[in-house]
Amino acid sequence: MSATVLVVDDSATVRQQVRLALTQAGYDVLEAVVGMEGLQKIQQGAGTKVVVCDVNMQRMTGIEMLEKCQQANLAVPVLMLTTEGQPAMIQKAKQFGAKGWIVKPFKADLLVAAVKKLSQV
Repeated sequence: MSATVLVVDDSATVRQQVRLALTQAGYDVLEAVVGMEGLQKIQQGAGTKVVVCDVNMQRMTGIEMLEKCQQANLAVPVLMLTTEGQPAMIQKAKQFGAKGWIVKPFKADLLVAAVKKLSQV
């Protein structure tokens, strides 16, 4: 049985690239377009092992989604995938429970390796 990864990103292209990399590595992939939808899917507990999440999205950012997960005691490892690389933003994400940070454009093998590591926790 393969692990399920939830990809939360408002870019259809990025979701497609992440889905391709992860499905080729044997993962099942769920998608959410915005942070609120991602939060709802995490709350539904669809067996998600890892969440790959963008930072900058409309209505609810990835960091706001992390904060809501922490407040609701939803313990799922989250890997941030973003164009942002500021140390303060990375620190804030880690404060709310992010387990990793990958800057776009990403290398598929590094993404798969990070997801693999987090899905075994």
